[in-house]
Amino acid sequence: MADALANEVEGYLIARAEQEEARREAEELCSRLPWLTTAQAEDLTRHHIDQRLEVTRRILRRSVRRADQLHQAYEARYAELRRTLLKRHAACGCALLACATAIGAATAVLGR
Repeated sequence: MADALANEVEGYLIARAEQEEARREAEELCSRLPWLTTAQAEDLTRHHIDQRLEVTRRILRRSVRRADQLHQAYEARYAELRRTLLKRHAACGCALLACATAIGAATAVLGR
């Protein structure tokens, strides 16, 4: 519960920081266009913020999809490595048991 809340707060703070950065960029752009009226500057600022946040959303969605793909690939590879390791351990165990059985049989035959 606490982790989920911390993640939500962190996400909110990151979103606010991104929005403020977009606002600063828009205001800087408007300052280089002195002929804009106040209404035009406000409209341009609003459009720039909306566009910038949409680009950020698309980038984040792509990043999340890629992270999921990598997670699935690593999980599959990990499972494959675990299966291989289990097979090797089982084969070594069988070989060890066969050797112990052979030694025991040889000892029994030679001990008579």
